[in-house]
Amino acid sequence: MPGSSTGRPPVQRAPRRPAVSRPARENPFQRFYTRARKAWDRPLTAYYLIFGGSMLIMVLGLVMVYSASQITALQLSLPGSYFFRKQFLAAAIGGVLMLVASRMPVKLHRALAYPILAGAVFLMVLVQVPGIGMAVNGNQNWISLGGSFQIQPSEFGKLALVLWGADLIARKQDKKLLTQWKHMLVPLVPVTFLLLGLIMLGGDMGTTIILTAILFGLLWLAGAPTRLFSGVLGVAAVLAIIAIQTSPHRLARLKCIAATDPGPNDMCWQGAHGIYALASGGLFGSGLGASVEKWGQLPEAHTDFIFAVTGEELGLAGTLSVLALFAALGYAGIRVAGRTEDPFVRYAAGGVTTWITAQAVINMGAVLGLLPIAGVPLPLFSYGGSALLPTMFAIGLLIAFARDEPAARAALAMRQPRFGRKRGAGGSGSGRSPRRWNTMRRRAPRARPSGER
Repeated sequence: MPGSSTGRPPVQRAPRRPAVSRPARENPFQRFYTRARKAWDRPLTAYYLIFGGSMLIMVLGLVMVYSASQITALQLSLPGSYFFRKQFLAAAIGGVLMLVASRMPVKLHRALAYPILAGAVFLMVLVQVPGIGMAVNGNQNWISLGGSFQIQPSEFGKLALVLWGADLIARKQDKKLLTQWKHMLVPLVPVTFLLLGLIMLGGDMGTTIILTAILFGLLWLAGAPTRLFSGVLGVAAVLAIIAIQTSPHRLARLKCIAATDPGPNDMCWQGAHGIYALASGGLFGSGLGASVEKWGQLPEAHTDFIFAVTGEELGLAGTLSVLALFAALGYAGIRVAGRTEDPFVRYAAGGVTTWITAQAVINMGAVLGLLPIAGVPLPLFSYGGSALLPTMFAIGLLIAFARDEPAARAALAMRQPRFGRKRGAGGSGSGRSPRRWNTMRRRAPRARPSGER
């Protein structure tokens, strides 16, 4: 054969395989971001964040209420666990309300909007009746229920405004009336001003700020134009300036922003000692129960300034954990409001998220000296049953809305209990296989004929 001296055919060499390029290793931070993004996109992520975050905040709040209120209770000749037991009872009742709200259909929530609003207005009117309403710390916003139990109707006004405002705007959107400014403002703004007026009669500036934030949140979600939004904001700012200028007490609080010493006549005593508590906590705190400021130096240590005691006992790690839990709760609420197709769910979820996040920011900002002391509790965390009950009901609303997402409903429908689930139905005479129960024990293989491998 030509080309071969031996007469043998030449050896055919296999073609060389092209070099396979190995994929570049993924950056660990990029890998973590990808996994977190996938986890966030799961249908039940918002549901778990709302439920788990709110429960963690409430449990940690119970622990801190017990720690921060012991000295105050002993100074009042009460048992050391007095305030903790009352808060625990309110948490148990609030848990029932949350469960009921999370299982209620959306139509029932909308049906309750007007009764809750009427009840809140009625109770706030009763507060101003002599002999029924009572003053606490200079604010006439309480009704005595007998014994040591009191109720603050203005706290229920927040829930009433969220439900009623969401139902009102949703009905107007269905009728395509939100393009006219008068339908967007009336009767939402007048009813809100009615609630604000009843609250301001008692002198509660903090709750007034929260209701104003809810109003702006609803208007923003409804797509209010910039001119309309700015006009309402300007009117609210003018009214706030008048309220502050006519009250020396509120003006003094405004002057105590970023105060690091009590000042003349101890005008900034509470704010300064709140800063002292945070500063002495360090990175990991002085230890649970080891706060010094709660021994009479820090007023309202278990209510409005419980975040300061948390910083002193649990340090920067504890305060950042609380902040992260509120951030997760707020972000989950925004996701629920953004992914729904139901207008009422969008407005109600946005209103609840605005309420809880705005109140948390105002409370923590006051403790940090960044905002004036408004006298509002930290949601789900501070002592106070009147604030805890409507907030727990609102959390139940968010849970119900998170479960009502189409993808979440499909995911919940596919979930089956692992243990104790019956397989098949009917008895021996029904022609079906007998019932079996799943257990952790592996089923034994069927008997095989001899010799079979």
